[in-house]
Amino acid sequence: MPNGLDEQSMEETGGDHREISVAEFFEKNKHLLGFENAQKSIITVVKEAVDNSLDACEEDEILPEIQVLIDEYDDKKCRVEIRDNAIGLDRETIPKVFGKLLYGSKFHKLQQSRGQQGIGISASAMYAQLTTGEPVTVYSKQEGEPCHKFVVRIDTEKNEPEIIEDEVIDSDSDEFPGDQDYYFDHGTTIEMQIEAKYTKGHHSIRNYLKHTAIMNPYARVVLREPDGNKIEYPRVSKELPEKPKEIKPHLHGVELGVVLRMVDNSDARTVSSFLQNEFTRVGRTSAENICEEAEIDEGRRPNTLSKDEVEQLLKAAENVKLQSPPTDCLSPIGEDLVLKGLKKELNPEFSTAITRKPTVYKGNPFQVEVGIAYGGDIEDEGSYEELRYANKVPLLYKKSACVTTKAIEEVSWNRYNVSQTGNRPQGPVYILVHIASVWVPFTSEGKEAIANYDPIRKEMKLALQEAGRKLGRYIGRKERKEIQEKKKRKLTSYAKEMAPAIAELAEEGDVDDLENRIQKMVEADYNPEQL
Repeated sequence: MPNGLDEQSMEETGGDHREISVAEFFEKNKHLLGFENAQKSIITVVKEAVDNSLDACEEDEILPEIQVLIDEYDDKKCRVEIRDNAIGLDRETIPKVFGKLLYGSKFHKLQQSRGQQGIGISASAMYAQLTTGEPVTVYSKQEGEPCHKFVVRIDTEKNEPEIIEDEVIDSDSDEFPGDQDYYFDHGTTIEMQIEAKYTKGHHSIRNYLKHTAIMNPYARVVLREPDGNKIEYPRVSKELPEKPKEIKPHLHGVELGVVLRMVDNSDARTVSSFLQNEFTRVGRTSAENICEEAEIDEGRRPNTLSKDEVEQLLKAAENVKLQSPPTDCLSPIGEDLVLKGLKKELNPEFSTAITRKPTVYKGNPFQVEVGIAYGGDIEDEGSYEELRYANKVPLLYKKSACVTTKAIEEVSWNRYNVSQTGNRPQGPVYILVHIASVWVPFTSEGKEAIANYDPIRKEMKLALQEAGRKLGRYIGRKERKEIQEKKKRKLTSYAKEMAPAIAELAEEGDVDDLENRIQKMVEADYNPEQL
């Protein structure tokens, strides 16, 4: 043994340690990604696939058409098939997207999107092979091109795709998936067999797709349940949200380790050009002021800077006034589409929506949207129903840990004519809260709740209060009208008895005429001058 170390001493000094891949880590810790149990896992699989489909369609400005087909077999096992009408994937990309965790990650891309981490759909494929031993099958067809079929496994020790089948098939072939009811001329189809339990209720695919349809009213989604029941969530708008643009990081929000890496990888020849080219809202004058404040020569090469000097630059940047980062990297759906989504799925008697102006937290732009739906077809089940969204994706789990719930509970709903028990509103009301951001601070890799940061909670609370005032005015008018109608009915019922009594007291007058005049007064909101 080298250096005189025997096998026992190597074990004692850590010689049995070895590197593991990210796929191997999540294979042993699948609960971190939302695969905690059979009921939740099927929602996670569908969610990741649908999110990818919606992002792909919006990126190419295609009105989304998505089919979700579920079949049950054996005990606690399901076959899941998701189809979309996006532009499809090329042959080289398919195995990496579905067979390699973190491939194509948008983690460092400052642009609003549903997926950020790059572990969603590939983690679903990993869960499938882990629980049923079956690989994922992918069909992808680009317009005017043949359909590519791949059967892929993940080599978890290497985090690399293992291609089992790779072939081109004709759309008329028996191998082509599904039937004409679920066929798109271009797009991607995913098939996987997973350990799962299909259920109905709040935590279900049906409810997840309903929530998705509210926030994406420009998408048409069809669910075919295991019993053959078909549920359609129709499109009610052909208007897609504004496409977000990618931006560069902002100096007031970036951290030291990130800048050190950027310095090492930069081709800039001077510190000044590095600041101008690598960060948003830094012009020539701002770069000069930062270098002067940090007492660093702006003409130095960036890669000659020490860690302490980079830290000096960051501290100096805090003392230099910079414009807030641009907000065209965000893509809120807007008040009009929020209202259309609420009305389509909930059919309330009243609804309102608020989209706040963009703001910045730690250099990252974000924007809050709120919608409230009240009455109508909404059943009064006591407490309110909460619709939580991050970048248009529904959040079904860990409500109590989410900043949206904290913000709702900070609002005094009583002042808006909504009954309240403790700090929670009561009655037939749905409250929608959406955060659009280039960086959503989730509490875990499962992306189920948003961290309780003060600036985010404050924005949500302000939006909720603004929407609450509108709801309060509506409920107030409604209650006053009900009181008025009740008085009107009482006076109308007394009209027949009042007319003869008045005529007798006055010793004159036609009883029928007096009765008609009383009725007119009632209809005229008790204002005799209108008669």
